[in-house]
Amino acid sequence: MPDSTALSPSGEQWTITYADQSVTVVQIGGGLRTYDVAGRPVIHGYPEDAKADAGRGQLLVPWPNRIADGVYEFDGKRQQLPLTEPAKHNASHGLVRWESWQLVQRDKSSLRVAFRLMPQPGWDGILDLDVTYALDDGGLTVTPSAVNRGSRPVPFGFGAHPYLTTGEQSVDELTLHVPAASRLVLDDRLLPTGHADVAGTDADFRQPHPVDGVVLDQPYTDLLADDDGKWRIRLAHNGISATLWAEAATFPYAQVFTADTLPEQQRRRSGVAVEPMTCPAGAFATGEGLIVLEPEERWQGSWGISPE
Repeated sequence: MPDSTALSPSGEQWTITYADQSVTVVQIGGGLRTYDVAGRPVIHGYPEDAKADAGRGQLLVPWPNRIADGVYEFDGKRQQLPLTEPAKHNASHGLVRWESWQLVQRDKSSLRVAFRLMPQPGWDGILDLDVTYALDDGGLTVTPSAVNRGSRPVPFGFGAHPYLTTGEQSVDELTLHVPAASRLVLDDRLLPTGHADVAGTDADFRQPHPVDGVVLDQPYTDLLADDDGKWRIRLAHNGISATLWAEAATFPYAQVFTADTLPEQQRRRSGVAVEPMTCPAGAFATGEGLIVLEPEERWQGSWGISPE
């Protein structure tokens, strides 16, 4: 029997509910561990007695995805970040995934967590970060924000890493819809080398169709928004669906990952990661999609998950 007094590897567990929906946000990383509707998982999370794996549910700040060799130049200074993806010699998914976040506010159906990101090797900025999670009739809405509390401009990007699920045994059972006209072409380190049309490729899911053997670790852009200004990526199986939406003007990129590089027991069997991003991999070095926050400037956006 596990020791009932042992701490969870993901820290404190903060739960909110609305009708038959339930969400758990964790102290370590401030991200999503679970999202259930009527007892059915909408995201493929992880157990309370485990740490997050493969970016599962995590917040990616101050950059999503990868920076080649951890090197970039900003404000006339060359920076070297720690290489957190050593096999590919990249700095991966930001600086806050393993930090201890603070619960600022919670009521029955919403909560807000916060973290102050301070200077460290490869990063000179001071950012006040907070994220609000709220449940309502439409599902889960996540509203992150960042304020530059330093005296100089800082580079900035945001991403999130939930794995959607409908309860399928394998992602091959899913039908996927990604309303994107363009994709980023990647090298063997998963870094962009250019843009291309999705037409005529396995990455073209503009018309919903089965995943069925298609391998994706694919960043998309030129995402078509609906009339409300949000794009929607949807997966479905046996009359059940899960949709991730994001404000198109705020999140012009999204990564879709079918989990083919995970350990065998999880490979193509632990949901599909759908990652809203403000910029693609390498943005700190290339400038593509990069946000520059001036002192006291605030960035904010919203994305969410709608179960059906």
